Amino acid sequence: MGFGDLKTPAGLKVLNDFLADKSYIEGYVPSQADVAVFDAMSGAPSADLCHALRWYNHIKSYQKEKGSLPGVKKPLGQYGPAGVEDTTAAAPAADDEDDDDIDLFGSDEEEDEETKKIKEERLAAYNAKKSKKPALIAKSSILLDVKPWDDETDMAKLEECVRSIQLDGLVWGQSKLLPVGYGIKKLQIACVVEDDKVGTDQLEELITAFEDYVQSMDVAAFNKI
Repeated sequence: MGFGDLKTPAGLKVLNDFLADKSYIEGYVPSQADVAVFDAMSGAPSADLCHALRWYNHIKSYQKEKGSLPGVKKPLGQYGPAGVEDTTAAAPAADDEDDDDIDLFGSDEEEDEETKKIKEERLAAYNAKKSKKPALIAKSSILLDVKPWDDETDMAKLEECVRSIQLDGLVWGQSKLLPVGYGIKKLQIACVVEDDKVGTDQLEELITAFEDYVQSMDVAAFNKI
């Protein structure tokens, strides 16, 4: 298992294909598996790798919480598609003085017990919630206008990037292209969200992250269901 070399375009392409139908490296919530792969990368993927870029921007938003995410970091070779060997070069170790000043994630030994405790607490909370009678889920129907930079923007690719955003509580609907002027068209796309899981600010941040294609995003309509 592995992604090849995540510091090369070929390795990032393997990661992009792997994430085409997944929100995270493992499971359905951010974990130390995502941290391990994120840390092995030298920077954000290019815009044409929309699945990898969507995942990268999402995991980047957990920068201050990485050390408390569930799970235990494993070698890169234990993640990713089967039949691909991990060849990513390890990042050079920081000197002792830097380690004293900045320790974003902590050592595996220091975090191990705390991580297990957090994981057990979250699992207990999940099981308790699951055992209760399901409550009414508040949902909203949202119509978004996504505008490109100019008339040369690949609108099919723009829509692919938008639809690559996968979140718990988000379902994409129908879309169409509408003329704006001077030969430019905007993407109008519908979605249904669970109010306590997905907000318009979050959608705007994720959509405008595809900055090679997207100039801006506006909410055209918002209705409670």
